[in-house]
Amino acid sequence: MAAVGIRDVRKAFGPAQILHGVSIDIADGEFVILVGPSGCGKSTLLRMIAGLESITTGDISIGGRVVNDVPPKERDIAMVFQNYALYPHMTVADNMGFSLKLKKAPSTEISTRVNKAADILGLTPYLDRYPRQLSGGQRQRVAMGRAIVRDPQVFLFDEPLSNLDAKLRVAMRAEVKELHQRLKTTTVYVTHDQIEAMTMADKIVVMHDGKVEQIGQPLELYDRPRNRFVAGFIGSPAMNFIPGHIDAGPVLTGAGGLSMALGAEATQHQGRDVTLGVRPEHLTLGEGGFTAEVVVVEPTGSEVQVNARLPGGEEIVAVFRERHMFKPGEKIGLKPQPGLMHLFDAQSGERI
Repeated sequence: MAAVGIRDVRKAFGPAQILHGVSIDIADGEFVILVGPSGCGKSTLLRMIAGLESITTGDISIGGRVVNDVPPKERDIAMVFQNYALYPHMTVADNMGFSLKLKKAPSTEISTRVNKAADILGLTPYLDRYPRQLSGGQRQRVAMGRAIVRDPQVFLFDEPLSNLDAKLRVAMRAEVKELHQRLKTTTVYVTHDQIEAMTMADKIVVMHDGKVEQIGQPLELYDRPRNRFVAGFIGSPAMNFIPGHIDAGPVLTGAGGLSMALGAEATQHQGRDVTLGVRPEHLTLGEGGFTAEVVVVEPTGSEVQVNARLPGGEEIVAVFRERHMFKPGEKIGLKPQPGLMHLFDAQSGERI
């Protein structure tokens, strides 16, 4: 196991700047997830850690050793790809032990390591099967097993669950997390799915347009997002955003006659244009908030999701545990729960 250090790393493909001075500290044994929308640079950064992409400027270190010019095979890392990359003509056992065979490891050592990894992943009954005889989840386990047998300092996962169906992805999330808890190997995991990030990571790195927007524990990012991008990206359904102006009171005023009292702490921002952020699950029915017109009601069984429209035309989503039977066009009062509202500067998007 080893810590991974990323220092002011930049990546450019000709005139196109992909990464803009990324710095991240990953502690020994930590499970860190790089998350962000497509094109944010997270997979490029992972490939740079693996040595599959060159570094334009900056340094990447593994176990205290700068590896900028170290070939991938000498970095003591193991990577699990999105497409499994299994050899179809080899059995599960041969796929898992192939890297050790290339290193000319003794056959007894290969067998011992493969059997141990198979036991950890529940693959022992399938060691003599071929990839075509396995389900998607079993193939992903084989790809993970191939990484485990190498006993690397660092595991790298590049969106490994994106090809699986929804139910299997949930099950595999738990398996990957449990695997990390057992092996305690430093892990860097890339995904665009913020639910994966929230449920699996010790620490999340939110990326956007080649920059790090915020680094923190999952609930830290959920409760105290640094800016509007992080607030909107973390959480499902996404946070609601309502533009407005803070007047004396302090009172938030907005389009369509919106007016809502704010806490005393907002007094210092009086006269400022802001964006109010409130999560759908932090809205309750009642007076003192704002009136909205129901557009669509989506019952999911455990909760009811209500899509509504404010007088100024802004769309808003509320989630209730109770089974309300609203009708489209009905007017309801929605009130943010005290202490669970967020204010962002209207221009910069930074939290205030």
